[in-house]
Order: sequence, then C-alpha cells, then structure tokens
Amino acid sequence: MEVLPHPSSAERSARERSRKDVERQTFRLLDEILGQSSDTVGVRLWNGKAWPDDAPRPARLVLQHPGALAEMFSAGTEAGVAEAYIYNDFDIEGDIDAVLDVADGLLARLSDWKHKLKLAGLFLALPHRELRHLSGVLPHRTGSRHSLERDREAVTFHYDLSNDFYRLWLDRRMVYSCAYFESPDDKIDDAQKQKLDYLCTKLRLRPRERLLDFGCGWGGLIVHAAEHFGVHATGITLSQRQADLARERIRAKGLHETVEVRVCDYRDLSKEAGKYDAAVSVGMAEHVGREQLPNYFAIAHTLLRTRGVFLNHAIGEGVIARPDNTAGSFIDRYVFPDGDIPPLLIMLGAAESAGFEIRDVENLREHYALTLRHWLRRLEARRDDALAFVSEETYRIWRLYLAGSAHGFRRGHLAVYQTLLTKLDESGSGNLPLTRRDWYA
Repeated sequence: MEVLPHPSSAERSARERSRKDVERQTFRLLDEILGQSSDTVGVRLWNGKAWPDDAPRPARLVLQHPGALAEMFSAGTEAGVAEAYIYNDFDIEGDIDAVLDVADGLLARLSDWKHKLKLAGLFLALPHRELRHLSGVLPHRTGSRHSLERDREAVTFHYDLSNDFYRLWLDRRMVYSCAYFESPDDKIDDAQKQKLDYLCTKLRLRPRERLLDFGCGWGGLIVHAAEHFGVHATGITLSQRQADLARERIRAKGLHETVEVRVCDYRDLSKEAGKYDAAVSVGMAEHVGREQLPNYFAIAHTLLRTRGVFLNHAIGEGVIARPDNTAGSFIDRYVFPDGDIPPLLIMLGAAESAGFEIRDVENLREHYALTLRHWLRRLEARRDDALAFVSEETYRIWRLYLAGSAHGFRRGHLAVYQTLLTKLDESGSGNLPLTRRDWYA
C-alpha cells in the first residue's frame, strides 16, 4: 500500500495563509455588499465565524463553503443568486422575506457597471466550484412558445409535481390561487372559502346555470359552485394528476352528474359555442402568453351565451418597477416555464378586442401577499414531510418562489386583477345590475 507523504510545515503554513486570505476577502465583500443591511441580515461563514457579529437578527445567511459569495453574486443576476441558494452554496435561517428586502437593493447596486467592476476583483479572488448538473429540476421544452405541445409540457412540469406535496401546504380544498381575507388574521381555509364565495357572487351564479372553469386545478371552485350555488360545472386542466384527484373529490361529494373535469387545452373547446352561462379563469391566463391573449379571450367570448359573464383572475405587473432581471428570471427558469404577466392594459385590450365589455376591475394585491405568507410558513413547517415527495433542490425552489412572490406582491412589483367581462346582446344589454351592492350583501 502506498503511503502518502505528510504535508511539510511550509505547505501547512501556506494553506493556513490561503484560508485566512479567503476569510479576509469574504469579510471585505460582506462589508461592501451587505454593510448597509447589517442590522437586518447577519452571516455565518463555513468555519463558524460570524459577520458582523453573533447578535440575533431577523435573518442569517449561512455560507456553506469559501466560494459561496462568488457563486451568489459574481453573475449579478436574480437567477444567479437563486441558483446559489437552490444548490446550497448558502442557506437562509430565519425570515427569508427580510433577505429578499436586502436582495432588491443589492441587485440594483450590482446592475451599476462601475460598482460591479469594483467588486469583480474581490469575487475573482474567491474559489469557484465546478459546474453543476441542473437536469433534475429544469423543465423540458420542445416546439414553439405557446404551441399546444409546449404549453402542455410547461403546465405539467409545475402542476404534476406531486399532489401530496401540494397537499402539505395548501388549504384543505387545495385552492392554488389568491385567497380573499376579511382580516389579516383569517385562517387560510377560511380565506379560501371566502374567495370561492366571492368569485361565485361576482359571477352572480344561479341554480342550473352552466359554468366553465379554465384551469380548474384540483376542482375546488367547480365543486364549491355546484355544492353551494347549484350550477352545472365543467373544469379543464392540462394536468392529469390534478384531474384524477378532482374527479375523486367530485365522486366523494356525489356531484358526478353535475360536475365534470376534462384534460384538455382551452383551444380544444372552440366548437362549444354558446354553451355556458358563465366562465371563470383563476391563475390560468398567466400561462397563455400575451401574444395569445386575443385568441384566449375570443374563445371565451365564443363559448358564452349572449349576456354571459367571464371573470378573469390573473397576475399582472405592478406599478413599482422590479429590479432588472433581463439576464434571466428564476421563476421562468425553475417554476413557471413560459409564464407571462403582462401589464393590465394589454390584458384589457385583448379582452375588448374579442368583443367583451369590461364591467369591473379589482386589484387584490395585498390578499395575495397574505396568501403566499400562509403557504410559505406552512411549507417551512412541513419541510421534512415535503422531502418525502420532492428533492431538497425542489423544496428550496418552492420556498424561494413562495417567499419571492409574497415579497413581490407586498412591495407592489406584482398585482393580481379580477376583471369582470360581459358578452353584450345586439341591443347592447349585458343584463347586469346597476350597482355592485349584491356582491357585499
């Protein structure tokens, strides 16, 4: 057996100097990039040392190896920081939202080329890790953007992840969209029921009317509408796993004669003209793509009877500009491939171009921030259970996605609009009440 030589005292001394050099370089970088935020975020190094000290703070970054800062910030992009977290170059202890507040300002400073150039030498002096293998958590994309095949791949990438995983942190109905809070103290189960009631009330559903739900998820809305408002409901989804669970719930409720779920694309329904009294889309339009929105609304318009109503609930751009992420979006890369959240004016213009009259627009931004905070805390509390269904990297992706989205809605980078549209008859009548009083009675 070959005996490896022991390092000489000179070699040991050189290694020790190198370790100390990396440590000093790391502290210099932390002073430069986080010095203004030291009251909010602290840092623990790979060797246990703390920056700026050991005092408790809302959040703490844990650098897992000497090159962690280089992996986090040398690219100067949102996706670069996100990938460093996903692959455990660093961890986040405590309130992740506090870290995101700091990251907003930091990425803005790194977009200044003079400041970035100043930091470049410091980053280059840190060790770098080998390239990662990303295939396990990235979507597979084929065909042209928003083709039928590619949209199906994009949707199933996100929603077919694991029913059991989603069940851990969603409400008991598994409603995966913005809840409606009467008070910030509402429980998520109550807030989601209030949202379902609110949607049905805005649509003014009546017994035996026919309702179509674009992107019905696990069936929460169509089951609620049939059970409490007496409608005949059809839901569509591209996710077979969602459809299977939704059908189980429909059978369990004894609603199989009045509620159905189909696995199909909204573009497959164009032949069902005038079949529905009301239609609803909650969190589905974000998958359509702005170039497809006129066709999306045109199909919805065709499917409705005259004087029918369509409630479109969709995320849009907020009025507060987000830090530039043109170099690559974490959400598009890891969470919602090909997702699109256009400004409200583009959405409304597409609806009007299809012949809809716009009757009401409401922004529920604060409600979505509260919803996402509930989801995040529930996911964090069930981390060990989640790892039975998804990988550590996927858990980290979802933790960051929920926290980042909550942050975006809270800060005004994102909005969520409920838009009520009606299909007028030839006389210009939409047969709607003069006021909204019945929504709040």
